Amino acid sequence: MTSRRRISFTLNGELQEGEALPRMLLVDFLRDVLGKTGTHVGCEHGVCGACTVIVDGMATRSCLMFAVQAEGAEILTVEGLAEGETLHPLQKLFSEYRALQCGFCTPGMIMTAIDLVENNQSLTGDDIKIGMSAALCRCTGYEGIIKAVTSYAELVYEKTITGKAHDG
Repeated sequence: MTSRRRISFTLNGELQEGEALPRMLLVDFLRDVLGKTGTHVGCEHGVCGACTVIVDGMATRSCLMFAVQAEGAEILTVEGLAEGETLHPLQKLFSEYRALQCGFCTPGMIMTAIDLVENNQSLTGDDIKIGMSAALCRCTGYEGIIKAVTSYAELVYEKTITGKAHDG
């Protein structure tokens, strides 16, 4: 029988510790061990993006990472974005632009967008469309999502985003 391994990492600013089997996925550890169910399990193949979290500053598919690989890492999930009852600006924009329907893909979309915007100095509308193609949604047209992310980029960069995604 495979023995569990003790792991610890910072999750949403707080130290977390637990035990995981060596092949337990990070998404399962977050949900089943730590009770952080905002990160969703979608395709389990790294394609849909529903399980996206930010690990050490980079968007990461938590269904493709073992929990033991997170040892010592700093992880941000959708639960770590809001400050109390105050939503993160991107969460507010997703609501404002009706960029969600069932909400299943929304956490992964938001984490993908935060990584895209905050890890780039400047994006065009086309860059946003291409970057957000890494996260899939079955319920909405992508128009509201692209508008929300574009507005967030404008807020972060303090300038108007140009390109096809912002036109119209």
